[in-house]
Parts: sequence; structure tokens; C-alpha cells
Amino acid sequence: MSDPTTAPLPDDPTAPIPAPGSGRTEAPAPGAEQPEAEPGADAAQPEAAPAEPAAEEEPEPFSDGPPPLPEPMLVLDGALPPAAAAAPEVDHGTCTSCGGGFDEEGWCTQCGERRPDPRHHVTSAPSASVAGVCDRGRRHRDNEDAMALWADDGQPGRAVLVVCDGVSSAPRSAEASLAAAEAALEQLRGSGDPEQRHDRAARAAADAVAAVAGESHRDAPSCTYVSAVVEDDRASVASIGDSRAYWLPDDGEPQRLTSDDSMAEEQVRAGIPRAEAEAGPLAHTITRWLGPDSPDHRPGTTVHDVAAPGWLLLASDGLWNYASDPADLAAVVRSVGSRVGHSPAPLAQGLVDWANEQGGADNITVALARCGDARQDGTHG
Repeated sequence: MSDPTTAPLPDDPTAPIPAPGSGRTEAPAPGAEQPEAEPGADAAQPEAAPAEPAAEEEPEPFSDGPPPLPEPMLVLDGALPPAAAAAPEVDHGTCTSCGGGFDEEGWCTQCGERRPDPRHHVTSAPSASVAGVCDRGRRHRDNEDAMALWADDGQPGRAVLVVCDGVSSAPRSAEASLAAAEAALEQLRGSGDPEQRHDRAARAAADAVAAVAGESHRDAPSCTYVSAVVEDDRASVASIGDSRAYWLPDDGEPQRLTSDDSMAEEQVRAGIPRAEAEAGPLAHTITRWLGPDSPDHRPGTTVHDVAAPGWLLLASDGLWNYASDPADLAAVVRSVGSRVGHSPAPLAQGLVDWANEQGGADNITVALARCGDARQDGTHG
């Protein structure tokens, strides 16, 4: 049954369909009769559709500033912890070439220069009469020399000096030389017979090198060794390899106190002139050393009187290679001392500078103890 209020569907299938109950009727089809208007009635005028309100303009995003941050979420045991504060900047040092800062990997952020390794130049002056300098030299990339010094101004006339030269053809020799020097110093600072202390020190130094090598003794690190203990106007000296000790008195004949464990020394014993042997291809081939692959760790020892004013000098071959003969080295010490003064620290630095001026072909270590007339200020008359 049809609803009487519903108009019949239009014949035009494209005409809109009125909503049910709306009471609207569609215009009759063309040609249909139009109903007459009632007399006196004004023709009905269609009402104008009300104007739609103007759409409000959308505001620009974040025109009133950023939206507020959301409140911290709650978790099972309370609010989330506050955000961690930014880590403070770390000062990695200043480049001496351009004044820029180094980054955490040691490169200058301005000029790109690499930060120097602290081992490249080491100084030590434990007392007014003892000092040393250990330097990379001009040709080597790393410094494989090391030294360890002890002295006390409260105990004048007592000192301990150790110099080790890492073998550059073996890995980790820089670590080995430093470990050996420090281990030996601990033994030599003790009391008792100096020769026994030298034996203990050499064993401790050899053990320290072996510890650096670890489980692998193949291509193990190694180093030379020379040490001196000064007590009661006497210097007891021990050595393994070709690092040397010299006694250079102010008056009298300079002397070398150690004998090298090297092929050059073997050639000298066989009759080859020293200058020729030390300039040859086997000059710095050592026959004994500290290391797990060494045939012998027992040091050669000697004792020398140092009561007269003079210098006890320990050095790696980076110095003595340019002045091997004791008289030649004494002349260099006098010449350098006339320019820089006769205190141990500037004199040691001056000798290192001199070796660099000769070419700096190897690492250079110089350790000095002023003996005989040392005063608290380290000078001598």
C-alpha cells in the first residue's frame, strides 16, 4: 500500500528523489496541465535559500608558538625519569701549531695536525743533581727508548738511573722498554749489596718484558738495558745490550764503563778498528738483550769511583753513535755546557738537541748524575 503523502516517482530517472515525508513534489512533465491558481491569491514566490556562513580562515600552524609538551606518561612505577643532561665538552688539548683544539681522536679541528704522543719527548728531574731527557729523534715515527730515575735532595750523593732502548724491529718494544726501566728502578732503590740489587733488577726487567709479550713469544718485544746506582761516592753499573754508561770527570781521563753486547764489539775484539766496526752494517746488531727470546739475562757489572767532580752519563745509542769515544763525548758535554749551563736538566736537553742536530737518526736518551761536588742547586764549581 502506497503512502498518500508520498509523491509518485518522477519519470525522469535523473531527477532527485524526494525524501520520504518531505511533502515536496516535482514539477510536472512537459505538456502536463498546470493547476490554476485560486482567485485573488498572489502567485507564490519561491523563497531564496539562506546564504551559507563564510568559512572561518584556518590559522597558520604554530602561529601562537609551539604546542605545549605532553605531560610525562605514567609507567607502572611512576613517572618517566627526566631526560639526561648533555655531557660537558671535554678538553683534549690545544694544538701548538695553530691554537685549535684537538678532537677525541687526537686530531686538530683547525689544521688537522696530529696531537704529539707524550712518549715522544719525556723529561725527568727528581733532584737538583739528577735529570734526564728521552726524545724520539728526527727519523723515527715512535720513541722506543725509556728511562727511570730516582734521587732525593734530602739524600745527596744517592741516585738510581736506568735507560732502556726498545728494539725497533720487534713489536711493542716501546711498552717493553718502559716496563723494564720501571721494574728495574723499584729493585735498585732498595738496600743491600748493589751487585745483588743489579741481578734482581735485571730479572725484574726481563719479567716485565715477558709480561708485555704475553703468551706469544714469537716476534716478542725486546730492549737493551743499562743501570747505575750511586752511593758513597761509588757508582755500580750493569748493562745488557749496547746502551752505555760513561764517567766524564771535570779533570782526568773520561771512561766508558760498559762493554757492548753487539756484533760491532765482537769485531773490535777481533782487531777491527772501532770507528770502522761501529760504522759497519752490523754495528747495532746486539748479541744479548732483555726479552723472552734472549739467551741470557745476566748483566755485565762494574764499580767505579765517582768521588771527584764529574758527570755520570747513561745514554742510548741515539746519543753515543755521534760521539762514541769517551774523550769525544766529554768534549761535546763541555761544549754544550758552555752554552746551556752546567745543571743536569738543561745539560741533558742540550745533549739531546745536539744529537738531533747531527741527524737524530735514532731515539735519544740522556740521563745525568752530577757527582763529587753536587750542591743542592745542582751546579758545580
